[in-house]
Amino acid sequence: MIVVSIKTDKITPQSATLEGILDKHISFFEEKSILAITSKIVSMCEGAVVKTGVIDKHKLIEREADLFLLPSESKYDVTLTIKRNLLVPSAGIDESNGNGYFILWPPDPQATANWIREYLCKRFRRKHVGVIITDSRTSPLRWGTTGAALAHSGFSALNNYIGKPDIFGRLLQMTKANIADSLAESAVLVMGEGREQTPLAIISDVPFVQFQERNPTDEEINNLKIEIEDDVYAPILTGVKWKKKLT
Repeated sequence: MIVVSIKTDKITPQSATLEGILDKHISFFEEKSILAITSKIVSMCEGAVVKTGVIDKHKLIEREADLFLLPSESKYDVTLTIKRNLLVPSAGIDESNGNGYFILWPPDPQATANWIREYLCKRFRRKHVGVIITDSRTSPLRWGTTGAALAHSGFSALNNYIGKPDIFGRLLQMTKANIADSLAESAVLVMGEGREQTPLAIISDVPFVQFQERNPTDEEINNLKIEIEDDVYAPILTGVKWKKKLT
């Protein structure tokens, strides 16, 4: 697998369009490659931003989260949230590289991923193009950030090993490889978290990826999700009193 980051202009809220960024910074795209783009850039282009000082950050987080715990329950005064079936701090809201804005998650990252895939296919006359919209996340009991895919298109996000034999012939019972998140982790690693100014990455030489000449179906997207009560971590996730999203 080869992952190459792409340096761009300094992008600020509503200073550019996604089409303009893609046209300016991607001059060639190989068949069976995957474009990773940070959710922050998508949000800036789509206007999913709020000027700092206009609203209290904690209130904004509670508005954007699906479920949340009060920051007073955290040693670090952080609001732990669940948003779009991801356990993340602060509903994914970020101020870094925001130039005085809170950067929210994109309103519909799947629609954006689908559009980017279709755009790249048409522009470069390709059949097999993958797209992931990425963000950083933390993992319980581990320091540091890794990546996650908020949306994907053009490939199968899960490789299902259930019912297949291991090297000794034992049939696997639970194993599914999350291809989308694994690709996002590699992309976020090379794109960086600070002043790198590389919000795009192209991933190539991925023989383990099953490309599709289409956007994912609703069923495929839903198959990525686990209800809290069905999760292996359910004893922890159901052991706290989550508050519901404010309306």
